[in-house]
Amino acid sequence: MNCGVVIIPTYNEIENIESIVRAVFSLQKSFHVLIIDDNSPDQTAAKVLELQHEFPEQLFLEKREKKSGLGTAYVHGFKWALKRDYEFIYEMDADFSHNPNDLERLYAACHFDTADVAIGSRYVTGVNVVNWPLSRVLLSYFASVYVRMITGMKIMDATAGFICYKRHALERINLDKIKFIGYAFQIEMKYRSFSKGFVIQEVPVIFTDRTKGQSKMSGSIIKEAVFGVLSLRIKKFFNRL
Repeated sequence: MNCGVVIIPTYNEIENIESIVRAVFSLQKSFHVLIIDDNSPDQTAAKVLELQHEFPEQLFLEKREKKSGLGTAYVHGFKWALKRDYEFIYEMDADFSHNPNDLERLYAACHFDTADVAIGSRYVTGVNVVNWPLSRVLLSYFASVYVRMITGMKIMDATAGFICYKRHALERINLDKIKFIGYAFQIEMKYRSFSKGFVIQEVPVIFTDRTKGQSKMSGSIIKEAVFGVLSLRIKKFFNRL
């Protein structure tokens, strides 16, 4: 049985892409993988095309013309998946900060439990982060505290990007209204799911910072997240979400 499609956005992930694809395909359960590549100069997309010869029925590639942000990449992937018959649609990073083995646990939360949205959570059982400097751990942790205060969501890891959505949840979210492109995108998707009344379950995972390639974190992404939360809450208050 196919357990859904794992959407992995990439930009300059040539050091990780083959390993992450093979790791997903080595799992006991069967997953498909969709790579959304933003025209990486390091030839990430070319490596995916090469791997497609080995995995023609499981591996897919959508290549965009330029680097356009995490949020737009996932929205592109969601729309691609919804045009096909996938029941479970996942978000996952390419850099092994998300352990591919945990895909099966996210699947179980949505398939066997009652979750409409399952989050691979760094903070639901304490702080499960490896190789991050303390400053970044504190920034991430207190960002989620801030989000809970503003939105009323009880989610411990609001900025998590390791997620399984049931198909019907994404079908009921107006993807054309998604505004944010950085980490605020992750908050926005959770808030829209929360506002629709979907069951959101946090599955504890260990997050390990990348060992290869460069982080995409920037000051503008953090700023978007801080002010984006306020704008989402205001829109919800005026029933304009």
